[in-house]
Amino acid sequence: MGLSEALGQRDTEALLPVTQAMELRKRNYYVERPLLNQEQLEELGCLTSATETHQWRTWFQCSYTRARALLLQHLPVLAWLPRYPVRDWLLGDLLAGLSVAIMQLPQGLAYALLAGLPPVFGLYSSFYPVFIYFLFGTSRHISVGTFAVMSVMVGSVTESLDFLQAENATVDEEARDAARVQLTATLSVLVGLFQVGLGLVHFGFVVTYLSEPLVRGYTTAASIQVFVSQLKYVFGLQLSSRSGPLSLIYTVLEVCWKLPQSVVGTVVTALVAGVVLVLVKLLNDKLQRHLPLPLPGELLTLIGATGISYGVGLKHRFGVDVVGNIPAGLVPPVAPSPQLFASLVGYAFTIAVVGFAIAISLGKIFALRHGYRVDSNQELVALGLSNLVGGFFRCFPVSCSMSRSLVQESTGGNTQVAGAVSSLFILIIIVKLGELFQDLPKAVLAAVIIVNLKGMLKQFTDICSLWKANRVDLLIWLVTFVATTLLHPDPVVFSLLLVVFRTQLPRYSVLGQVPDTDIYRDVAEYSEAREVPGVKIFRSSATMYFANAELYSDALKQRCGVDVDHLISRKKKLVKKQEQKLKRLKKLQKQAGASLMCLVCQQVSTGNELEDMAASGQEGAKAPDVTTLKALGLPQPHFHSLVLDLGALSFVDTVCLKSLKNIFRDFREIEVEVYMAACHTPVVAQLEAGHFFDASITKQHLFASVHDAVLFALQHPRSSPASPVLLKL
Repeated sequence: MGLSEALGQRDTEALLPVTQAMELRKRNYYVERPLLNQEQLEELGCLTSATETHQWRTWFQCSYTRARALLLQHLPVLAWLPRYPVRDWLLGDLLAGLSVAIMQLPQGLAYALLAGLPPVFGLYSSFYPVFIYFLFGTSRHISVGTFAVMSVMVGSVTESLDFLQAENATVDEEARDAARVQLTATLSVLVGLFQVGLGLVHFGFVVTYLSEPLVRGYTTAASIQVFVSQLKYVFGLQLSSRSGPLSLIYTVLEVCWKLPQSVVGTVVTALVAGVVLVLVKLLNDKLQRHLPLPLPGELLTLIGATGISYGVGLKHRFGVDVVGNIPAGLVPPVAPSPQLFASLVGYAFTIAVVGFAIAISLGKIFALRHGYRVDSNQELVALGLSNLVGGFFRCFPVSCSMSRSLVQESTGGNTQVAGAVSSLFILIIIVKLGELFQDLPKAVLAAVIIVNLKGMLKQFTDICSLWKANRVDLLIWLVTFVATTLLHPDPVVFSLLLVVFRTQLPRYSVLGQVPDTDIYRDVAEYSEAREVPGVKIFRSSATMYFANAELYSDALKQRCGVDVDHLISRKKKLVKKQEQKLKRLKKLQKQAGASLMCLVCQQVSTGNELEDMAASGQEGAKAPDVTTLKALGLPQPHFHSLVLDLGALSFVDTVCLKSLKNIFRDFREIEVEVYMAACHTPVVAQLEAGHFFDASITKQHLFASVHDAVLFALQHPRSSPASPVLLKL
């Protein structure tokens, strides 16, 4: 050992507690070792088989605690509703529920038309599933109900299996509609059964294999299909029913061929309604800061169009097709048709997976934004029960809408109480007010659908961003879009599901040092491997990408022995309380004067320290940082550094980048510094191309080997690297 190495070790020992320094002296981290093959390494480390855990043994255990936990897990409303802060959240949920209901009404009518059903069944699908999700869902902000992508998938099923429609026969519309309602209700029951079954066997992870570029490419292609499907209502044309490969192209060609047969009154009605909707949306965007609630453009357009249609007589004078009879009141439950199960089972499985993928993607976005967690398996059960119960009441399959979810969040919604309020509002419309919309032109509903496609059509900009960020993700986006647009969407989904069964879950390990070496192995496999005091080393046996990024983060937080999310939540609550104390302190200063303020400051020392720190604005202030875990009275982690062994990382995608940044953020929040080690050169290049490195995460957090990272962590506990460090073995 050289002089510089000895000095470095003494500096390291000086920074550690006495017991850890003594342990460090027993181990010499600067070693010279011979080359070891796998056989010699196993002999030196005493390789043993890891103890197997039989989780199935706990499935049959019964107790009051376990029964209560299962009840709260599968009926989440019992967990959060008794603790619902009425004074803080009720007003926001009421306003959000009313706003969502105003959007739900026109969209429900329009999307039922998109599914090939009478509009009233869109109202049923906006009531029953929403209320069921209120009871069983775990997301606070998503708006369950009719959605364009789901409706167009249901519409393709009704058209492909419309056995009552013949080429050269007069169509009985009542019989055709009754058959379609029976078909879609049976389809909804099957979709619900698939989702509930998959959720109960914890198959919620299947959606992780639907990457973000794939889902966005699919929904963009579905928006094109929705747009084309509404052209017949915009121009008032009678088109042939088509399904299967290239059906979209044939439909566009038929529309172009029959354009001279367009109904002028229908075209004018659609154009006027579309222009009004666009103007209202532009007005909402410009006056967003000044309006407490966005203007209900869809509802105002529907009311105005219905009044004009009734007063002018658009149907009789200009041949404009209208909605027609809307029966008032609820319908009794009807059993599904078992004869249709065989022909619908394939469609049902596809719709179940796609609907869940859309819902859980939005749910996780809002959960990450507001700091809570959604349970993938319980979401699958909740959405399945919504479709299952809705199918008995003649609803068609539903998912959640991005536009309504954004409105529910932006207008102050905090829980699914907003969803319950919107469903009750829809119930009032079904029972009393639905028949008022009998003269509503179908062209107006088509305009509502087309204008609301703006968000999905804007996803074409993904092509430019993915070209710069990750061209493999771009290829996935383009292939999905082209295949879904030109071919039937079902083969795309089924081909994705094959990946689930052919991909194995990785193995996650906590590493320890093999004595007298710079080699680190799984402490569960090598009995002589010991964890380095103060340093936690974590490794995955497979690369981290969109399919297992969330599993990687969950396994890391579980194996580190600290409830990271709970600790962060408690810290935020305590910091918020201190900020509130500081505000009250300032108010007392204004009211009572300087003398009284001095007395209060002596009693509330924590608030005084926070005020001093805020006034000084310097890291070297004499007053301690009251935002630390120790100052807040919270338990500190038993390690100060985390080393991620990324030697198995073979490539980096956008989801992996986000997950790594979230790991840095979360562990730094609990005062643990994170380092990465053993990245290959192509991976480092991809990290740079993805703008992973910034002011807080630099290349000095990345080490050539795990041993280098451990040495640096021991020499710099709970501090970011300020300059390159040269280490020798």
